[in-house]
Amino acid sequence: MSWEYLGYFASALLIASLTMSDVSKLRWFNLAGCIAFTAYGIAIAAWPVAITNGLLTFVNIYHLIKLKRQQQKPQ
Repeated sequence: MSWEYLGYFASALLIASLTMSDVSKLRWFNLAGCIAFTAYGIAIAAWPVAITNGLLTFVNIYHLIKLKRQQQKPQ
């Protein structure tokens, strides 16, 4: 497999995430893109790419949990 395709796929996910008007969908697509970019960065030994997107993965997870908790609060 050409790792370049994984990089393009990750880019497409991140671009798609920024077109979402629903914040939850934005976070899910962005999370998938960050995970793909982390894998891509590891595969090609581009550590700044892997580390940055690995950290952004946790940022997205944090915000998804926060959104879920807000939705579960009784109004």
